Amino acid sequence: MIGRISGILLEKYNQQALIDIQGVAYEVEVPLNTFFNLPSPGAAVTLHTHFVVREDAQLLFGFLEERERGFFRLLIKINGVGPKLALAMLSGMEVSEFVRCVQHDDVKSLVKLPGVGKKTAERLIIEIKDKLKDWQGNEQLSAPDGGVAPRQGNGSIEEAETALISLGYKPQEASRAVITAVKILEESELEADSENLIRTALKNMS
Repeated sequence: MIGRISGILLEKYNQQALIDIQGVAYEVEVPLNTFFNLPSPGAAVTLHTHFVVREDAQLLFGFLEERERGFFRLLIKINGVGPKLALAMLSGMEVSEFVRCVQHDDVKSLVKLPGVGKKTAERLIIEIKDKLKDWQGNEQLSAPDGGVAPRQGNGSIEEAETALISLGYKPQEASRAVITAVKILEESELEADSENLIRTALKNMS
């Protein structure tokens, strides 16, 4: 099991990070929260990882926060939720908001996540609720490790559209959703950075 990697970030694209560790470059799939908090290429970075071996592929998933990886591992234990769907869920909703939805039986918010229907949302709530206490007690709630850079506002709309497309939405859907998100954030006087645009767009897409 590869549980943690530290190296130099070579590239970041389409929710993936390419990290050089002593001459070997690892492709790591990451949720949007981690993606937008990655440092610039050339900087050192540390990710908490989860390694998945399948018959047709070996996949490495990475998270800046150990807490987020812990919740990812909790999600993939649910029947019908694989690593890809769990990553999409964590890209559409922060862990704290996910926990709130589970604790309050908020099916309506969960079904707005990519790939999550009503039955899946109901199953998530039932199966995760009893496990939350143990998970919260065992997970570290500390801030992300070093190597985090501030999010940049330039190209936020393009980044948001690209991220939505990578989650499975059509280009036209992604474009309309981001435009709507821009208006919502402007009316709320909130910063229209990439992460806010994506989360707002996902909340308004059924």
